[in-house]
Amino acid sequence: MIGYVMLGTNDFEKAVKFYDDLLAELGGKRMMEADTFVAWSAGDNQPAFSVTKPYDGNAATIGNGTMVALACDKPETVDRIYKKAIELGAKDEGPAGPRGDAFYAGYFRDPDGNKLNAFCMTQG
Repeated sequence: MIGYVMLGTNDFEKAVKFYDDLLAELGGKRMMEADTFVAWSAGDNQPAFSVTKPYDGNAATIGNGTMVALACDKPETVDRIYKKAIELGAKDEGPAGPRGDAFYAGYFRDPDGNKLNAFCMTQG
């Protein structure tokens, strides 16, 4: 159902490097780019993730309550993505681990302050 997610950035080059490295861990590759945005996807007909300089020229701001969730296949992948994000300069918002009986996730904020998580469903 999701076609793509787009997050604003105030440091385009830093954001693109962060997501080049982070999304590569999930098989993401650049699928589209221009002077003001880059989009990554894990394959044809798969949802895309993108960062952009705001169209209106104003500063990018984070959305309170907004979060992007990166789907992973197993807890070990969640651990790897969370660790990679922190290594790349992300801020911890809740370490990778079980949340309830069947949900495993790690939460972090990218260099612009956008909140993301890496998650997978587990058998409870």
